[in-house]
Amino acid sequence: MAESRLVEHRSGFCPSDCIFYSKRKPVALPMEEHLDVATFVSSFPHSGDVALIDATTGEKVTYPRLWSMVRSLAAGLSSLGVRRGDVVLLISPNSVLFPVVCLAVLSLGAVLTAANPLNTTQEIRQQASDSRPVLAFTTPDFLPKLAGLGLPIVLMGRYSHGGGRLDVKVAATMQQLVEAGPTPTEGLRDAVRQGDTATLLYSSGTTGRSKGVASSHRSLMATVIMVMQRFRLNEGAQTFLGRVPMFHVYGLTVLGLGALASGSTVVVVSEPGLESIATAIERYGVTYFPLAPPLVAALAKSPTLDLYDMSSLQTVLCGGAPLSEDVVQEFEARFPQVALLQGYAMTETTGTGSSTDTVEESKRIGSSGLLSPNMEAKIVDPETGRALAENGRGELWLRGPCIMKGYHSNPEATKLTLDEEGWLKTGDLCFIDNDGYLFVLDRLKELIKYKGFQVPPAELEALLLSHPQIIDAAVVPFPDEIAGQIPLAYVVRREETDVLLEDEVITFIAKKVAPYKKVRKVSFVGSIPRTPSGKILRKNLIKIATSCL
Repeated sequence: MAESRLVEHRSGFCPSDCIFYSKRKPVALPMEEHLDVATFVSSFPHSGDVALIDATTGEKVTYPRLWSMVRSLAAGLSSLGVRRGDVVLLISPNSVLFPVVCLAVLSLGAVLTAANPLNTTQEIRQQASDSRPVLAFTTPDFLPKLAGLGLPIVLMGRYSHGGGRLDVKVAATMQQLVEAGPTPTEGLRDAVRQGDTATLLYSSGTTGRSKGVASSHRSLMATVIMVMQRFRLNEGAQTFLGRVPMFHVYGLTVLGLGALASGSTVVVVSEPGLESIATAIERYGVTYFPLAPPLVAALAKSPTLDLYDMSSLQTVLCGGAPLSEDVVQEFEARFPQVALLQGYAMTETTGTGSSTDTVEESKRIGSSGLLSPNMEAKIVDPETGRALAENGRGELWLRGPCIMKGYHSNPEATKLTLDEEGWLKTGDLCFIDNDGYLFVLDRLKELIKYKGFQVPPAELEALLLSHPQIIDAAVVPFPDEIAGQIPLAYVVRREETDVLLEDEVITFIAKKVAPYKKVRKVSFVGSIPRTPSGKILRKNLIKIATSCL
């Protein structure tokens, strides 16, 4: 690391190497060579009682029961032949069993690859073909998506053999493996190294085909430590609302690992709708709520929530995309007792990058906060390759203990994204201000080129969301013979609103931006396609927009 005398105290920038260093206190990482993240999570002393609650059924899993289930399931997987380095596929919505599967797999040194259960059969086949799992976990509802893969399956939930015409092989139920009890697995566990691959989580594929991101046990442990430090979980257990998908790095690291390391309780909400969220907060006294940006706007604008007692809620943690000033102000007016914290991360950074950790830090509207502990950054001019100082706009590069090992079986993509010095090229257009705060402007590849001008879709989307009759929006490029590309806005209207016309939307934005940034076309839709973390799937919208050309 650069000598402290060379680093600008205010921004964290070092002029001699053009690197921004984190202003946060560094965290100490475990030094043991043989250590898996599941054992690491279980090692933290705490006085927590209930680990997991199913908000639908009320089922509770205590901490002693959790770790008993993990040990038994690990033994069961070992009896089925799962070994260190083997890949295990998990397809399931959030449930109290999800973390049990994850921790059992990781404790053996096997590699977890989780898939979105809403993925198509073809998408799951592609992930299976790329990751080569030896076994799969799923629920009865999603068995058809595994048909024909030839994988032995461990079923999560009750299973009836009747009418079993599917081409699947159910090797066991999870209940059978857990009830069989633990058997010694020390020989297998001792072989696990911190540098071993722990997870293959597939990137969202917002601009192309998804790639398997290989993260190590060390990266996950570093993230766990940072989660606990950021949320001050070492000062006492909290009650988390488990709504963000656990198959995504956000949900896995915060809910499936970090919260459980601290002795906190995770209330798993699997039912859709704001009512299920509000009911869980009221019933279980939820204090922490990790979520994606669209939910922040929905919570701020929904009159339904007035019927519920949400006074226990202390902190909302938002990641996935920057929040506009209007949405932040609406939320704070609606929930003045709640601290709204934001952050920036990627699957490739194992869920860390930058964050606002206090109400004071969150007042820097539009910022994703200060660099996470132990993290270094560069802002690189994409045309010249020159590293820039404070307020320079360029591509964000990150380096630190949470950076991925690379893309699974894809050396070409890895080489384009990770350089020889360990710098991850994020593809995001950013700048870091004089106080060390990161601002994410847009994806470099998603900038709209209007008559040679660069138009950031995120800026227009933030303005659209400030309109009282708009609850969600996305902006994509639309081909134009004269301009090259023009901004096309997809807009979701509030259900109870009067008809909102295209001209009204265009005029609303035109009054707030330079002429070249104006929205030129508007299409009203029922919903915006997004990834589980809340990122807009622009490629889907672009395909729809251009299908009639």
